[in-house]
Amino acid sequence: MVYEEYLSMTYFNNTIQDYLIFLSIFILSVGVMYLFKFYIISILKRFAKKTKSEIDDIIIDVVQNIKWPFYMYMSLIFSSNYLVLPQKLNAFFDGLLFIVLAYYGVVAVNRVITYLAKVEVKKRKEAQSKASVIRILATLLKMLAWIIGLLFVLANFGVQITPLIASLGIGGVAIAFALQKILEDLFSSFVIYFDEPFKEDDFIVVGGDSGTVKHIGIKTTRIQALQGQELIIPNTELTNSRINNYKQMEKRRIPFMIGVTYDTPTTKLKKIPKIVDKIITDLESVDFDRCHFKEFADSSLNFEIVYYVKSKEYLDYMNAQQDINFKIKEAFDKEKIEFAFPTQTIYLEK
Repeated sequence: MVYEEYLSMTYFNNTIQDYLIFLSIFILSVGVMYLFKFYIISILKRFAKKTKSEIDDIIIDVVQNIKWPFYMYMSLIFSSNYLVLPQKLNAFFDGLLFIVLAYYGVVAVNRVITYLAKVEVKKRKEAQSKASVIRILATLLKMLAWIIGLLFVLANFGVQITPLIASLGIGGVAIAFALQKILEDLFSSFVIYFDEPFKEDDFIVVGGDSGTVKHIGIKTTRIQALQGQELIIPNTELTNSRINNYKQMEKRRIPFMIGVTYDTPTTKLKKIPKIVDKIITDLESVDFDRCHFKEFADSSLNFEIVYYVKSKEYLDYMNAQQDINFKIKEAFDKEKIEFAFPTQTIYLEK
């Protein structure tokens, strides 16, 4: 009887029995959360490893990164339904619950963004060149998620967010004008990332500059020039310029001219296309196209030669051209065909 009287004692509109029920449900809820946190997630992890889908991996990553305060608070809210609480305290708990749910909702969205960014980097072989762009995109999306979450909470508490959004818009325009050049380069890096006019290790020519792309950054792209120096070019300049990308070539077309003297006999002139044809055809790294007696120049009889290098590498082209030049010189020496050089003959009349 004494025990029942003790349980029926009332404090703050709740009996001792109500408080014990509240405490029991709270402890039970925390225990269930504990089992969910450690055992069920470990089972889901083993299951996710057997599937190819990334959705279950994202869900596990989001749930796994929910911290203990969230589970404790949810257990407290659930168990407090068995108590009679003052209206203001109930309103406080409801508002706090909304804030907690909004906070962990934004955290979950950010975890999804982070996970997808990591997956995107992992999928690409050129991850180092694209990682900076992916990270800045992920950061912008995370900032947007936090802003939306904050506005959502303020709206729920009765704050008029329309004037606030308008003021943020005006402030955003002012900031955009102040950071115009930086934003131009930033969005140009996005254009390079998505459109992919070139990649790292591509050999490109931009205006009078040429070299191998070494790094594509948020604001600038770094190019290793043939002379050895590093060129740092703003991304805006690259997206507004005409770019020759030699990495995309399957083979390189090479035209060049040779000139012989005017006193070369016609019989030897007719041999030159055959000589050049044999020299270039014998090289495995190139394909011969043509050799023609093109023109009567001021001080030489010019032949135009065209061939294709079966490689996009500049060094392979130079090696092939060097071999061809050496062999043409040897063949012409053997045939006693003289190369022309700029000369001028003056006739004096007595």
